[in-house]
Amino acid sequence: MPFGVAHRLSSCPGLLVSIKPHGSFGSSAALRRSVRCSRTDSKPPEARLQHFKGGAADMAKLRELEQKVALLGIDCEDPSRPGFYGNLFCPKCRGGQKVERSLSFHIVQSGEFAMWRCFRMECGWAGQAFAEMKASSTVQMTEESLRLEPLSDKIIGYFAERKISEETLQRNGVKQLSGEQSAISFPYKREGQLVGCKYRTLEKKFWQEKGTEKTLYGLDDISEADEIVIVEGEIDKLSLEEAGFINCASVPSGAPGKVSKRGLPSPDKDTAYQYLWNCKDHLHKASRIILATDGDAPGQALAEELAKRLGKQRCWKVNWPKKDDFSRFNDANEVLKHLGPTSLREAIEHADSMSPTSSEPSDIR
Repeated sequence: MPFGVAHRLSSCPGLLVSIKPHGSFGSSAALRRSVRCSRTDSKPPEARLQHFKGGAADMAKLRELEQKVALLGIDCEDPSRPGFYGNLFCPKCRGGQKVERSLSFHIVQSGEFAMWRCFRMECGWAGQAFAEMKASSTVQMTEESLRLEPLSDKIIGYFAERKISEETLQRNGVKQLSGEQSAISFPYKREGQLVGCKYRTLEKKFWQEKGTEKTLYGLDDISEADEIVIVEGEIDKLSLEEAGFINCASVPSGAPGKVSKRGLPSPDKDTAYQYLWNCKDHLHKASRIILATDGDAPGQALAEELAKRLGKQRCWKVNWPKKDDFSRFNDANEVLKHLGPTSLREAIEHADSMSPTSSEPSDIR
């Protein structure tokens, strides 16, 4: 699953990124205006980015920028503001062996876009994220308006290789985008109403429909559940269903690079995890929440961040089965594909309690 960058971006289904000059993840001009990333092999000049002159940024634009860079794994740490400049941890190289704060990050004074560059010679990752200037559409999404159609045999075969049945795909409304080359669509619904859609090609290119609500994938499946499972990607949610867990939902975006050492922000400023607050009415009903995130470091960091907000006293964390003497399987679909539904179910049932030994900050309850 899902959380270098191309690998982590596979866990960010809500974002399409163009990386230049060593390859492209997309060609849409509109999306390139939204996010552009590049990598250079030469060390960029170590010059402080200059603040752009301009008025105060609109709060909506600022939050949009925060959400976009969070999808890339960039943690601003401090509340973002127009003119913000800081040295952060690079999600591409993690700061190398010395764990340097090598990513120079800047939000221009107008708040219209952010830019960054890693100054480590071995990395040089750079990019820009732009706030959309147009107001979001209030037109209700429908399968017809999004041009969704039944899955082709090719895509059904793709899921079959991952041990996901056609029945599971149909129950979850998985379709494909008309006219696109093998673009799988994952509909996001709230009370049966389409509120967003994420897309993924077989080549692991990801993007989302404009105006997609920040919510959990499979929200309606956990609306009345006392025990729920949260995973790190849409395919893992489908995998859990093959093991008998309907009461499962997926986060809509990728994992953070690390666990934040700062206290919990207020709900209105908790932009990277806004989807949790938007689903508060569903989540507060659960007395037991199993976090089945990826087994890698970012996935484990995501589990910690989720537990801090959901309340560790009601959270359990899954440890995936061993692959060999040196490694473990990374996510639910890997376990389903290689070990089968019984082993996947056992992994979920044997999750470890995350209950703290002391009091925790307030959370989503």
